[in-house]
Amino acid sequence: MLKTVLSFSVILAATAAPVIAQSSDVGAALYEQFCQSCHGPAGDGQGPVAQFLNVPPPNLTTIAARNDGEFPMLQVIQTIDGRNIIGPHGGAMPMWGAVFSGDMGETMQTYGYGTVLEARGRLMSLAMYLESIQQ
Repeated sequence: MLKTVLSFSVILAATAAPVIAQSSDVGAALYEQFCQSCHGPAGDGQGPVAQFLNVPPPNLTTIAARNDGEFPMLQVIQTIDGRNIIGPHGGAMPMWGAVFSGDMGETMQTYGYGTVLEARGRLMSLAMYLESIQQ
């Protein structure tokens, strides 16, 4: 058992840097695909769909500023995956919230989103991207 844990630790350490380096790129691509239509390309809440919404989307570049300068990573993650319900969304982020929670069942396989672990990776990449665009 110890040998397995050590082997896993060595593999994880060897691959951690490339994964972290790619997370921002993955997060940016996910943001572009799933978020920018409402929250805007710059994250300022000025997306092309924003004008049609009853509740304006928030400026995502000021999350840290609204939280005493600290980016609330756990709160952001729980908001994206639907554990922290936001009124305008009524739950997880609109129709694609399950992409980030991993709760898509057969639909997940249909769209090729893979396992719950992959969904969590997407969620973390998106949250890390949001942290990177803070003003």
